[in-house]
Amino acid sequence: MPQLSVGDAAPDFTLPDQAGTPVSLAQLRADTERGVVVYFYPRAQTPGCTKEACDFRDSLDGWRSAGYAVVGISPDPPATQARFAEKQSLPFPLLSDPEHAVMDAWGAWGQKKKYGRTVTGVIRSTVVVDGDGKVVLARYNVRATGHVDRLRRELGLED
Repeated sequence: MPQLSVGDAAPDFTLPDQAGTPVSLAQLRADTERGVVVYFYPRAQTPGCTKEACDFRDSLDGWRSAGYAVVGISPDPPATQARFAEKQSLPFPLLSDPEHAVMDAWGAWGQKKKYGRTVTGVIRSTVVVDGDGKVVLARYNVRATGHVDRLRRELGLED
């Protein structure tokens, strides 16, 4: 599936969160003023994914005050997501996509370079969706470190 671009309609989804409760993009959009930050990460409890999740956690008040919800998606099962959320005190939904259906539809699953080899897996990505379900920002192959600050600057949300 090709990657999403600004102006595209974000494919809706419903996935289980870390408690096993179904969460949909439509529900998340309805609960915010401006939209939803959807970030895709390869694996819970790994150094890069932990850094990125903690950066979102540490800036969550700013995201919320600007009218955005934050949600993370990985192929990890809900139980793994729950341990990750508890260990890192992550107060936002972590959704489980073990079949990669949502990641594929959003362009966050595919070939990537890892240690000089081409592998298939999660492409670390962040897509911001407005209240109408349109993509307002899409970043693929992002670095875990510094990504959240860069995203906030690009959206004009610097503290």
